[in-house]
This record gives sequence, structure tokens and C-alpha cells, in this order.
Amino acid sequence: MTGVREWTLRQRVVTLLAVVAVLLVGLAGGAVAVAAKNRTHIDAILNRTGPLRVQAQEVLNALLDQENAVRGFAVSGDPADLAPYDAGRARERDLVASMQRLLGDYPRVREELRVVEQRAEAWRQAVAVPVITTTEQSGTAAGQALITDQARQQFEQVRNALDNLQFEIFQVRQQSAEDVRQTSNLLVVLLITALAVVVIAGSMLLVSLDKMVIRPLTGLADQVREVAEGDYRHGITGGGPPEFVRLADDVDAMRRKIAKDLDEVREARERIEWVNSQLQKQAEELTRSNRDLEQFAYVASHDLQEPLRKVASFCQLLQRRYAGQLDERADQYIAFAVDGAQRMQRLINDLLAFSRIGRLTTGFTEVDMNKVMGDVAGQTEAALQYADAELTWGEMPVVRGEEPLLTNLLANLVSNSIKFRRPDVPPKVHVSARLVGDEWEISCQDNGIGIEPEFADKIFVIFQRLHAKDAYPGTGIGLAIVKKIVEYHGGRVWVDTDTGEGTAIRFTLPALPEDVEAAAAAADAGGPAADGGVAEDGATGDDGPTTGEGGTGTPERAGGRRDETDATDGPDRASEGGRTGDVRETVG
Repeated sequence: MTGVREWTLRQRVVTLLAVVAVLLVGLAGGAVAVAAKNRTHIDAILNRTGPLRVQAQEVLNALLDQENAVRGFAVSGDPADLAPYDAGRARERDLVASMQRLLGDYPRVREELRVVEQRAEAWRQAVAVPVITTTEQSGTAAGQALITDQARQQFEQVRNALDNLQFEIFQVRQQSAEDVRQTSNLLVVLLITALAVVVIAGSMLLVSLDKMVIRPLTGLADQVREVAEGDYRHGITGGGPPEFVRLADDVDAMRRKIAKDLDEVREARERIEWVNSQLQKQAEELTRSNRDLEQFAYVASHDLQEPLRKVASFCQLLQRRYAGQLDERADQYIAFAVDGAQRMQRLINDLLAFSRIGRLTTGFTEVDMNKVMGDVAGQTEAALQYADAELTWGEMPVVRGEEPLLTNLLANLVSNSIKFRRPDVPPKVHVSARLVGDEWEISCQDNGIGIEPEFADKIFVIFQRLHAKDAYPGTGIGLAIVKKIVEYHGGRVWVDTDTGEGTAIRFTLPALPEDVEAAAAAADAGGPAADGGVAEDGATGDDGPTTGEGGTGTPERAGGRRDETDATDGPDRASEGGRTGDVRETVG
């Protein structure tokens, strides 16, 4: 008994199911054997004894046809009356042959059939053949004289033999029916026994499950519930099969670990509360600092600009009024002062523009980049004319973003391409777009001085300059603004170092879902390239380069108005552009 108690739940269930399976298999085998016998007995009734009775009756009818035909021929002497006799004999032979095939397991019935054949043949030899012969030779009177009571008694012997045959067939049929009843009853008993085995096994399984599974699990669940309600010090014990004992031990080990972790969590919570209080203080300090920064931005954009404008204005007045009246060194000092004041103004404006990106927002809308390029062409017209530059662009997409920021982005790239041109080579700037996955990749390609690969990442750092300010003017913040605008719109920007000539700056913008779906549908249908018909990088579209508002034909320099400030400050000031929304266009 101790060994049985140590059995696992699986061993107990498997043992019970194995015993039940053996019993059911044995019962099923017995039921199959009994069913086979029952089918054999039913087959004997339906396909053997039944046809035998019918055929025995038909043999009697065939003999009666022969007897009647002999009597009729003896009376009429007409040979046509013998046709039933011949047909009866043929029918008798066929029936006897058929019955012989069904008598394999019935020797007594075969013996009775043999007796019937012997008596029928004796009647034919003793009565039928002499009557037919005498009638044919001596006439009907002589033939009728042979049909005596003795002849009738001899045919009665044939009928008695047929009755004995029918009785024997009936006995065989009755025995088969009795066998069917016995096998059917035995089959029912086997089925009832199988049902009883299933019911008893199910009852034993239910009782065992209640004793070995439900009760131990219920007790374990009650203990776990106490722990879950907060009593983490309550020890958990288990009973029942070994699996449940091990399960209880594992749950108790988990409880101990949870209790230990809770102690650590309490300590961590206290530390976190202290850290949160410090963070709250820092957040308040950051809030105050942001307010100070906002105030500083306001001061920088108003209060600091005013003295700078005044210094720049009076220095310019001194330069205009006294140019040539003082010595060369004085003119140089005045020029330095004017240049320094103007550069400080540009630097403050660029810093304010950089700080406002993503902070002062009007919300994203659908922006037609073709219109943006038209605005960019107008803003950079003065610089384009001064440098004899050519700006072209292919078909541009529609994206979601802030139009002023996107205009400022492309204006910075175009202005940079114009500024960093090669001497004695007219600048050419081409902007194109293509769909790559779910993003538009927009490229600004020029034929300028290019960028060395080792400096490809440095140019996007604020105030990072690769050239002296005397060679290429600017604050060094333009490409930093470009990078911030692109990242604000969810894209990325980089320099394509594989370009053979000039510089290619590429950036990505998220594409509209309908553009992505249209490109995917076109790709599935084997249609145009997945860029949706927008010009590939470096291409000019199907109809050649476009200028201005997206027109086609021979490239022309994009034009626009040029205000007095640009005209006064010369080429460097012209390349600076104007304003785009709240963000000033700058060239880093």
C-alpha cells in the first residue's frame, strides 16, 4: 500500500485506464465474434433455409405438373398435353441442382432430397413412362387403364417424401432462428457489460479525481488565497499525489521569494520616493530655467536687437559719410565694426530660428512640395542672379508637414549650393524626389566644391564651419537648422559621399499612405516604378528640368524680387534670403 500511495497521479490514471482498456478490448473482441456468428445464423435463415423451403415447394409443383400432364395425355392422346411434363422435368432438375448448392451444412436435408428424387424417378419409371408409351401405341383407353389406385399411391409416396423434406428444412430454420436469438442475447449482454465497465470506471475516476485532485487543489488554493490577500508570511503545505506536494513546495518557494522581493521593493520605493522628490525639485528648477530662457529669447529678439541695429546703422552712416575722408586704417576699422554688428544680428536671428523649430508650431498639413520649390526659387532669386546660377527641380510630392519650415529647409540647401560654388563655373542646383518604401527621399544636387567624406557628419553640427568666414560667409548654423527641421518632420538627412561631382544632400520625409498604396499597387500590377512617377535622383522628369512654378522646357534662372536691403548689402546679403513664415532663411 505504501508503494501505491507513492504513485504519481499520472501513474494512477494510466493504470486505471489500462485496466479499463483491457476489459473493453476483451469485451469488444467477444462482441465481434458473437456478432459474426449472429450474422452467419441470420444469413442461414435469409439466404439458405428460406430459399430451400421455396424451392422445395416449387419441386412439388413441378411434380404435380408432370402428374397432371400424364393424366391429360392419357385422356386426350394429344402430344401437346405432354409439354407441361417435359417442362416440369426440366424445372425439377434445375431446382434440385440449386438446392444441392445450398445444402453444404445440412446432411439430413440432403438425404431427404435424395429420397424425394428416388421416389419421383421411381414414379416416372413405374407410372408416367408406361402410360405415355401405352397411350402413344395402343390409344387412350389402354393408357387410362394403367392409371390405377396403386399408381396414385406411388405418387402419394413422392408427396410424402416432399413433406418430410419440408419438415426437415423447417427444423433447420427453427434451429437457425434459435441460434440467432441466443447470439443476439449474448451480444446484448456483452454490450451491457461494456457499459457497466465504463460506468464503474468513470465513477472510480470521478471519486479518485475528487480525492486526489480536487480536494488537494482546493486546499492549496485556499492557502494561496490567504497569501494573495497579504499574508505573505503564511507557509504553504500540500497533500495528495507527489506532484501536488512538489507543486505546494514550489508555490511556497515562490511565496518566500515574493516576500523577499517585497521587502526589497519597499526599500526601493522609499528610495524612489526620495528620488522623485529630488526630481520634482529639479523639474521646478527646469520650469523656472525655461521661463528664464523664454525671457532671454524675448530680450534677444527685441532688446538686444535694438542696440545692434543702432550700432550697425551708425557704423554704416559713418562708413558712407566719411568713407575716403579718413585714413585707410580708419576706413578698415569702420568696416570691421559694420561687419561685426551685421554678423551678430545674423547670429542672433539664426539662433532664434533654430530654437523656434518645433516649439512654435502651426500644426501639420498637406504641403505641395512643387509650390514650396516655387517659393524657394523666389526667395533665392537674388542669389541665383548674382551667381548666374540655375535651379531646376523634378515633379515633387505632397507630404504632411509645416510649409514654412519645409520652405526654409529647401531654401537653406539651395542657398548653400549657390554659396559653395566653384570659381568660374556657373552653379547648377537640381532638386528631385523618389519614393523609397514608405518615405520620400528628396535630394539637392549641385556642381559645387563638394564635401570630403570625413566631414560628411560634421557639417550638420551647429556653428561647425569647414572654411574660414572670409572665404565663405555665414554663421555655420544653416545645415543644423536643416537637420532639426528634417528630424522634426520624422525624417533623416545625410550627405551622399558617392557623388562624382559637387555635393548631394539627401533627406527623407514620411510619405502619405495613399502614395505608398498606389506605388505598391503599381508594383503588383507590373506598372511604372514604385516611385510613383516622381523623378529619380539626379533626373529632371519625363519632360526635362522644370523651373519656377514647375514649368518645363529649357532651364532658366529662377527669378523673384530683390529688396533694398539685399541690394545694399551686396552678394553676401543677397545670398542670405528673406523670411519664411516665423523662421528666417539662413545660409550656414
